Amino acid sequence: MFDHFVWSVVVVPPLVVLVVRLLADRLPPSTAARAVAWSAAVVAAASTVNLLLFAMKAVAQVPAVAHAAGWSARVVTADTAAEPWVPWLSVALLAAVAVSVTLRWRRHRDVLALGRSADPGPLVVLPDPEAKAFAVPGRPGYVVVTTGMRSLLTDRQFDALIAHEHAHLTGRHHRLARLSGLAAAAHPALWWVARHVDYLLERAADEQAATEVGSRRTVAHAIGAAALATAGTGASAAGTGRSMLHVAIPAGIVPRRVSLLLTPRTWRGARLLPLLPAGLAAFSVAWSVEAALDLVELLMAAHNAR
Repeated sequence: MFDHFVWSVVVVPPLVVLVVRLLADRLPPSTAARAVAWSAAVVAAASTVNLLLFAMKAVAQVPAVAHAAGWSARVVTADTAAEPWVPWLSVALLAAVAVSVTLRWRRHRDVLALGRSADPGPLVVLPDPEAKAFAVPGRPGYVVVTTGMRSLLTDRQFDALIAHEHAHLTGRHHRLARLSGLAAAAHPALWWVARHVDYLLERAADEQAATEVGSRRTVAHAIGAAALATAGTGASAAGTGRSMLHVAIPAGIVPRRVSLLLTPRTWRGARLLPLLPAGLAAFSVAWSVEAALDLVELLMAAHNAR
């Protein structure tokens, strides 16, 4: 069973990171965000299932458990005799995954609860000199803008900013952000993938806002003004714990967003690219299914050897 651990837990998740780098800005951002987020989630789930299977094997090879279940602990242990540390490492990793995913899930749940418990209207303007703007998901959700942010923007730029935040709400971007965030919580190699999903969602909102206001340049100027206002403050324009995304956009992303708005790309010949992360996800699932079958066969052999 060791090869299943290697492929699903060690090899495939970093490969997803490489594929995401290949996909960067080669697909429409909304399409790329969906492909990347779902593929990362499936890969993380497959990795977690493999950890669970190896943790079950660790328990199954305990002599007291084997005696109670009626199988041979020696046969179960012999399957990974060359790598005796793998089952018990899997137990520790599985516990870490459970804690990490639970904490991330609670964080997203709290943000959603904030959106459902309040009924402030579609737009809330907070009296705060610090420049911030963010969307809070809910039914239907709302946009928060501080007076500090409003004072920096022209009326057209402000309309572009609001259109950008509403694009997050209407596109249900928080769901993809939650999906990729849970994947990153389940496997640390997928942390960068979750960050990139955040970027893709920002790009998707940029494109939607440009369509709504009818000017890509106005949206680009609004993004630039917001970025300059928050430069050196340690915050992003969206960046509070109440925002709909776990936004942590690294330096250099804003110029990239502005550049892509001012020089739009065509997406010819890119339809097959989402198959790359989807293929890796399917491959990881196949290995997990085979690992489950191998564990069943191993326990049956151990039972017959008793």
